[in-house]
Amino acid sequence: MQRQLLNTLTKTLRQGQTQMRLFSVSSLQREIFKVQSTEDFDKKVKNSQTPVIVDFFATWCNPCKLLTPRIENIVGEQAGSIKLAKVDIDEHSELALDYDVAAVPVLVVMQNGKELQRMVGLQDEDKIRAWVAAAVKQAKQ
Repeated sequence: MQRQLLNTLTKTLRQGQTQMRLFSVSSLQREIFKVQSTEDFDKKVKNSQTPVIVDFFATWCNPCKLLTPRIENIVGEQAGSIKLAKVDIDEHSELALDYDVAAVPVLVVMQNGKELQRMVGLQDEDKIRAWVAAAVKQAKQ
C-alpha cells in the first residue's frame, strides 16, 4: 500500500505550462536517506541495529540512475525491516575508499558496523529483490 501511495503521490501533474510534483513525507522517507557527512554515516549506518543498504553512487553514473528507483522501491516494500543510505562518492570519497568502492554502483548491506553482503553493478529488479530479502533474513538471525 505504501508503494502505491508513493507512486500516486510522485506522478507529475501537467496543467497547461505549469508542472507540479507532489511528494510524500511518510515513514518511507525515514527509511531512505542521503548521508551528509562521515559523522552522519557513523550515526545512521555504523551504529544501526537495523540492517542498512549503503548505495555508493555518482550523479554522473548512468547505471546508478537506473538502479536508484529499483532499490528505493524494493526497500520501500520491506516496510521498515531495512534502510537505504545513499552515499555520493564525489562528496564522500573517504567513505568510498574506506569501503573499497572502485566502481559504481555498489550496494553494501551493513548492520552493527559490519558488512554483511555486497552487490556490484546494475542488476535486474528480481535479483535485487532476492538479494535484499536474503539480507533481511540474515540480519534477523
